Amino acid sequence: MSQQRLVFCSTIADSIVAELENKPSTSIFILTDSQSKTFCLPLLQQSETLKNAHVIEVPAGDGSKDVNTLVSIWQYLSENGATRKSLMINLGGGMITDLGGFAASTFKRGMNYVNVPTTLLAMVDAAVGGKTGINFNGLKNEVGVINPAKSVLIDTNFLRTLDMQNLLSGYAEMIKHALISSESELKNIFELDFAQLDYEKLNQLVQSSIYIKEAIVTEDPQEEGVRKALNLGHTIGHAFESYSYQMNKPALHGYAVAWGLMCELFLSYKKLGFPKETLIKVARFVKENYGHFYISCDDYDALYELMLHDKKNTIANCINFSLLSNVGVLSLNQHIDKETIFESLDFFQEMMGM
Repeated sequence: MSQQRLVFCSTIADSIVAELENKPSTSIFILTDSQSKTFCLPLLQQSETLKNAHVIEVPAGDGSKDVNTLVSIWQYLSENGATRKSLMINLGGGMITDLGGFAASTFKRGMNYVNVPTTLLAMVDAAVGGKTGINFNGLKNEVGVINPAKSVLIDTNFLRTLDMQNLLSGYAEMIKHALISSESELKNIFELDFAQLDYEKLNQLVQSSIYIKEAIVTEDPQEEGVRKALNLGHTIGHAFESYSYQMNKPALHGYAVAWGLMCELFLSYKKLGFPKETLIKVARFVKENYGHFYISCDDYDALYELMLHDKKNTIANCINFSLLSNVGVLSLNQHIDKETIFESLDFFQEMMGM
């Protein structure tokens, strides 16, 4: 699998032109959503190269990451003369980079694509690493492929357009990266003051977080070993996220991951002796910044059923976790019994004061 190129930009229009010069194509298609079209697309269209590019717009929100939207993108590409030599530019958050990457990877058996992430979550997670896909049958990222973008262009100036909820959603993935990296990285993450946000400091943290993920993905592109560490918080987190949609109270992905981190660090503490002090510190940070996800014991079986459908499971009726024995000390392929998982949900409720 080819290695994607990371480009940290100061002016996105200049950087995209430089990238396109190295990637000649017969036609260019820009996939974006309604919000990114309004706030971000004009910056790209300052370039003469992109003024006449085809623009495919889909509705904002995770509800667009489905098979119907995917088919509509394929249809547009087909009707507007896209070929294997065309290029797709995915401009937006994680929904756009996941959806656009999958559409490009499968149309005519694959056309090149470039990611221009505009949210913090997309910058530190979705746009980097080559995972693409759509939600299916009520399950997150159920259908997709691993196929990296040719380039990922990171312009942290986009972060100034985000509200606090979307900043925090991306920050949850940065907490995860710090946990699987080092004590010093985690210390830096906890020191950022959201009340008086220092964007220069945030920019430094974002670059560091991206490099953590890139190093792991480079070592294990197909998720056969160490890349599984990036699943920390996601088994229970994805269950929370899917369940929130079933209850018609949709939670942002990063919020669900933050709640999932609380539970999975508890599992790490119970099974592997992860330090209780760090567990409580993370749990308090999550409670203070991400609020509550209201569940009761009556919801446990439904959440457990969602975990059983997680893609990371390799044995029937057995849930697979990536856990930690300490910050930066990984323990992959951990199978946890139902009773202990329910105990982690008890801990979550207790810490949240429910």
